[in-house]
Amino acid sequence: MTSSAKNLSPRVNRTPTYFIPHGGGPCFFMEWTMGPRDTWDRMGAWLKQLGPSIQPRPRAIVVISAHWEEAEFTVTAHARPPLIYDYYGFPEHTYRLEYPAPGSPILAEKIRGLLTAAGLPAKLDPDRGFDHGVFIPFKLVYPDADIPIVQLSLKSNLDPREHLRAGAALQSLRDEGVLIVGSGMSYHNMQGAARGFGPQAAAFDAWLNEAATRTDPAQRTEQLSKWLEAPSARNAHPREEHLLPLMVAAGAAGEDRGERLYADQITGIAVSAFGFGVGPQPTPEWVLAASGEDASPG
Repeated sequence: MTSSAKNLSPRVNRTPTYFIPHGGGPCFFMEWTMGPRDTWDRMGAWLKQLGPSIQPRPRAIVVISAHWEEAEFTVTAHARPPLIYDYYGFPEHTYRLEYPAPGSPILAEKIRGLLTAAGLPAKLDPDRGFDHGVFIPFKLVYPDADIPIVQLSLKSNLDPREHLRAGAALQSLRDEGVLIVGSGMSYHNMQGAARGFGPQAAAFDAWLNEAATRTDPAQRTEQLSKWLEAPSARNAHPREEHLLPLMVAAGAAGEDRGERLYADQITGIAVSAFGFGVGPQPTPEWVLAASGEDASPG
């Protein structure tokens, strides 16, 4: 851990938590040819503004990516994590992208201890690096790669309640300047656009927005834990690994309310991002227009 992230002491301002979309592979760093060239432009622009909007600047970051699963919750403990280019069939230059953010073995051990104390067995992985669910979005969020990052795996049983519990176990880190981010996609059916699943995606997105922004945190937890009861749930997530990072972020939110901070249409499919403990923020008109919502005052 760098000196800026040692001796994490409480701050007056509690760091928010987020669930962000990470796009398709290295989509923000190439000429997109699998649809309109501007498919990912609005998402990329939103991710670019996210880092500067988080004040005070976090001392360290914990990222829960959709692209790492283990039998037990596992934490990266590499001081200089390498990158894992776990996407396929993209231009050669995208396999040379760099993101040299430091890791934090000290923070990793603290996370392992918090999870274990909460009855969630956890272990450290001293060798694993960052997958693209981490370095692709964070090249936009914090392009200088100067904040220590620790990655937390999903648990391979994909139990939403356990991931909500894991988030709750990490909640105290927010008082120490640690940013907790779930990186996935609110809709992740690769055939959704081609098969005209826009209406089903919109129905699920509306349910997810209502669930994530409930004012009662206990009701939010209960509703998210039963996400399979949502309209078109399995259409939106044939497998739920891209949704579960939201559970960790929501679990870490504690009493803080969720807000939808980004809403867009990607090739006709509704996609959203959420923040907890951020406070209401005005949604740009282009986002409202893209999502089909009313952009007029009141």
